[in-house]
Amino acid sequence: MTSFDHHRRPLVVGIGGTTRAASSTERALGFALRGAEAAGANTRLFGGTFLHCLPHYAPEHSERTDEQLELIEAVRHADALIIATPGYHGGVSGLVKNALDTLEELRADERPYLDGRAVGCIVTAYGWQAAGSVLTSLRSIVHALRGWPTPFGAGINTLETRFDSVDTCSDAKVVDQLAIVGQQAAQFALAFNAHRATSPNASGNSIQHAQPARLLHAV
Repeated sequence: MTSFDHHRRPLVVGIGGTTRAASSTERALGFALRGAEAAGANTRLFGGTFLHCLPHYAPEHSERTDEQLELIEAVRHADALIIATPGYHGGVSGLVKNALDTLEELRADERPYLDGRAVGCIVTAYGWQAAGSVLTSLRSIVHALRGWPTPFGAGINTLETRFDSVDTCSDAKVVDQLAIVGQQAAQFALAFNAHRATSPNASGNSIQHAQPARLLHAV
């Protein structure tokens, strides 16, 4: 991808959820994606049910399932992402982490991993301590994948906030916070793609000759 149409709507891909249908995590992600749409983006959601279909990522095996390929191709063409995870035992859930590990397949792309993409981060947790620590951990993972965490990230304490349906949240302030995450992801994508479309040396990778790192080598 070396040329860009800065008049098109950017694509923001959402990744997140749990094995439980209608989880607070996935519903929070939905609010953020609607914020991205309001800011001018198209969106695509990979929720908990889809993530649960992904096999454990094994970098030593070359075969990939249809679901893995679907996720890889969607992120490859994404202009920004929003990642939502529950806080499990002080860390990102295995379900979400496995999806992110699968993005190792983007290592040799012109835009390796999440290079050149804003990434909104959302954490739901049963208490404030886990919400804060897991949000920091998720941002570190995004950095390792060469993504740009949006300035605003949302930590949601589900002891205090309920998502009773896809469209309802008990706290209007949380709705606003999730919208900001989506808006910032979309706005970065619009600005970054416009810059690359008008740059005389526009390219999918800002460091032309750098060799992509191998993040998942076994030791």
